[in-house]
Formats: sequence, C-alpha cells, structure tokens
Amino acid sequence: MKKNLLEIDFDENVFIEIFPEWQGCNLEITKLSGGITNKLYRVKSEKGDVTVRIYGDKTELFINRDFEIQALEEMSKIGVCSKVVSYMPEIGLTVVEFIDDSIVLTNKHFLDQALYPEIASPIRKIHNSKVTLNKIFNPLVEVGKMASILENCNVKYPEFDIQGSIKRLEKLSAIINIPETEFVACHNDLLADNFILIKEEYKHKYDAPMYIIDWEYAGMAPKYYDIADMFQEVLIPRESEKQIVREYCEDRQFDKTLYYIDLFKPFPDIFWFLWSLIQLNISTIEFDFYNYGETKYNNAQQNIKFLSDEYGISI
Repeated sequence: MKKNLLEIDFDENVFIEIFPEWQGCNLEITKLSGGITNKLYRVKSEKGDVTVRIYGDKTELFINRDFEIQALEEMSKIGVCSKVVSYMPEIGLTVVEFIDDSIVLTNKHFLDQALYPEIASPIRKIHNSKVTLNKIFNPLVEVGKMASILENCNVKYPEFDIQGSIKRLEKLSAIINIPETEFVACHNDLLADNFILIKEEYKHKYDAPMYIIDWEYAGMAPKYYDIADMFQEVLIPRESEKQIVREYCEDRQFDKTLYYIDLFKPFPDIFWFLWSLIQLNISTIEFDFYNYGETKYNNAQQNIKFLSDEYGISI
C-alpha cells in the first residue's frame, strides 16, 4: 500500500487491498462524523464491524501512535473502550471494533442528571485501574511542547499573550504540586463526542453502558486534569459540574477534588489553544481553527480570574 489514504477515496477496493482476508464479503462502508484531524470509517460485513481511523496529516507532531495503541489495549482490558483489531502505523491506520447500538453524546447530555452515573463511572474506572501507560502527560510539559511546535511554525500572534499565559501556568503548577509519581491513567481528551452511550434496549448485550473512544492523548496524568479538560469542553453550569464531581468521587473528598479540578482548568484551554494555532498553519482540513483557539484562550483567562475570585489565587 503506497497510496496516501488521506488523498484517495476509501472504498471497497482500498479496504480489500489492506485486508485481503475480507475478500468476497459484502462490505458496507460509511464515513463517520467526529474527529477534526483524522478520517473515520465504519466497515461492516458478515466478517465483522469495525471503525477504521486514518491518521490526519502531520498528527505525528502531537501523537505517538505506539503510546495510543498501548492505551487502547490496556483500556479495552478494563472494559472502557473497544478492542484493537489491527494496528498499521506504516500506512497511518488503526482499526478497532465498532460499538453499535449506541449514541454519541453531545454537550447537552451533560445537563442530564440521569446520565451522571454513566458518565462518571468509566472515568473513575480509568483513574482507579492502576494501569501504567507508557506516555507521561504532564500538563505543563505538554503545553510547553505545543508552544515549541508553534514557535517552529515561524508565525506571530501578538493579540495573544502566549508567554505570559505559560508563566501563569508555571506558577499554577507550583501551587498544585502533584508529582508525576502520583499520576494515574487518563484519557486527556474527554469531549462529549468521545462518550458512546449504549441504548437502553441493547444494554444487555454489552459489558458496560458507556464507552470512551479516541485515546490519542492518553497517558499518565493528574486525574483532576482529565476532568478539568472535560468541563472545559462541555461548558456546563457550575452546579452541573458539582453534581458530576460528586458522582465521580462518590461523595468522598468532594471539596478537594473540585478544588484541584478548578486549578487545572486553564491548562487544557491553553493546550488546545496552542494546538489550534498549530493546526491553522499545517492542516489542510476546512475548520475554523483560529476562532476555536481564540475561544479556548479566552476561556483560560476567565478561569484564571475565577481562581482569583473563588480561591484568592493570584497568578
């Protein structure tokens, strides 16, 4: 396979060339929505039902696929994601089992209190799994890596105080002071689209009611960062955040858990802000990366102000 899978139509002939053992099957190939940088397809036949992920252009700048596949394999063992079917980094492709009979969550689902146990359960299971992932995701270090990649793009954005924001995160990291020895397995990209809810009438067919997909950024990280990142994606009211945190920590150490989640909120926003500016310069995908990044930047500044107003933490 010498073709660039991003540049050709992913049809039956292409799939059979990669997986000749599916030759003769009645294939049904559907392009999936979701994912800004990768191409996703569902391939279904009597031989199986799978999701094919074709890695986006230059995603290797951010993602180590060996780390990702290790996370997928370990997390499938504890029942929070689908199993790996095939891993072919040499052609930029990973295949996992497709999770059928389900719906993809949206931000609005995070307003539904009835779903909070099902949202919190897999997150808690990941964090308590004692799985050791090969990737270390230190939020401050990862922000620094993104800043370096952006700097190498030789572009300037004077409207944003990037260095000032990073210095604030350095001060905040010193206040948080969680050593890497206390990091746990985390997903680190818990946006709504990555939660897959099994429909009520099909739950008897599955081991869990909720699964989590897209493990590209998974690694050992502070558990509070994982939830802070989720909250900065779904942007729900404060009271809804508190209810989800209470469900997650099972009413133990609630105040401490909420406090550290709040402290981490500016980190994912600056991380994804920098990621957006990088994509603006390297991606061929039609997406408004600038406005997406600007929103993240502004959210980070608002959360820094919140820390001052709520906790008296001035950085």
